[in-house]
Amino acid sequence: MSSATATKYDVFLSFRGLDTRRNFISFLYKEFVRRNIRTFKDDKELENGRRISPELKRAIEESKFAVVVVSVNYAASPWCLDELVKIMDFENKGSITVMPIFYGVDPCHLRRQSGDVAEQFKKHEAREEDLDKVASWRRALTNLASISGDCSLKCEDESKLVDEIADKISKKLMIVTTIRNGSNLVGIDTHMKALNRKLDLNSNKGLRVVGIWARGYNGRSALAKYVYQNICQHFDSHCFLGSVKRISHGRHLSHLHEEFLIRIQGSKQNLKDQKVLLVADDVNKLEQLDALAEDFNGFGPGSVVIITTQDKQLFVSAGIKLVYEVELLRFQKVCELIRTFAFKKRDISAAFKLVYYRATNLATRWSGCLSGRSG
Repeated sequence: MSSATATKYDVFLSFRGLDTRRNFISFLYKEFVRRNIRTFKDDKELENGRRISPELKRAIEESKFAVVVVSVNYAASPWCLDELVKIMDFENKGSITVMPIFYGVDPCHLRRQSGDVAEQFKKHEAREEDLDKVASWRRALTNLASISGDCSLKCEDESKLVDEIADKISKKLMIVTTIRNGSNLVGIDTHMKALNRKLDLNSNKGLRVVGIWARGYNGRSALAKYVYQNICQHFDSHCFLGSVKRISHGRHLSHLHEEFLIRIQGSKQNLKDQKVLLVADDVNKLEQLDALAEDFNGFGPGSVVIITTQDKQLFVSAGIKLVYEVELLRFQKVCELIRTFAFKKRDISAAFKLVYYRATNLATRWSGCLSGRSG
């Protein structure tokens, strides 16, 4: 999703209706509505063989979060798996945040695709002529199961689970709204000016590798996404590789190359003749950089690679000299948030408590002085 695409929904709800529509999903959706969380809930599962409509794809793209409720028969549904592939595609591009809910299933079984999941995929492979599609289903399910999420097996009271999920969404929406809206990132113009000098977008002289260092994953990732969304139009092909640390965990480093080819926007052919942008967010090992270098060393003149990390030494070890250092990011002033929430809630006391709680967390994790220093 480009920076110009407006979000229409707060949440896109993905689920297997056969398992959960009349119980868990019904309660969860009702709670979202009660809290004014704008939710897209698709009540129709298409018959096998029919494609996901452009309207459904647009609903995913226009959502801030995808809450994916994986139940016992979720992986048995080609429709659900097709939907999941689209969700994970947008997650890979950094345009949506995925929150898995493991309802009556063990995420380990999903990651390993063992037990019932293994049997479900055997049936898919027997029925489906396009085995590449089945492979994409497997990959999407594995990647989803690698994301930390709530598990109903660990919760005795489903009403509490519903409340916890709604609480998380409500709190994250406070942060995401500010992250997605660049004007609310304090000092973003200053950051962009300093970064543009290092990126030198008008240059066609070889490859430029620029590092961004900052404490705190959320702030660093927010800046990386904002930069990507604002400069990608200057390149023939571009790729946002989010959470390299997570992508690489427990996998061979060649998996990074595969992910790059899956996520790149534009032509995958003859990259040596193209001006390419690659943003690799949250790199934490030198080996990951070495693996990525096998791809980006073959980019054409004027290409730019942006690497973000919280480990300064990584840039030194890799010989990256163009580094932009950012202190902890700061968002809207607390008084502005109080006014906003007091108006919405018509309760200044409740609003103050909520914002004080959020501000305390922000102060702990992100607050501080914004300054850019060349490394």
